[in-house]
Amino acid sequence: MGVVQTVSALAKRKKARAKVTKMAKKGLYANIQAKRKRIKAGSGETMRKPGSAGAPKASDFKKAAKTAKKKNR
Repeated sequence: MGVVQTVSALAKRKKARAKVTKMAKKGLYANIQAKRKRIKAGSGETMRKPGSAGAPKASDFKKAAKTAKKKNR
């Protein structure tokens, strides 16, 4: 019985991973806005300082600008 449960658990995880990969990833600015919203709500998080480990680099912002949607006027 343990093997059957393990196989079904693996199948569920595989299905969940497939669902995540099908969905589009959120962009840099969406992640920044989401974090600002959590901070404003009182999560206790702080924004990383520029240049610190894990903080977006200038190249990340340039890459995000290339994929940005154009505004309709």
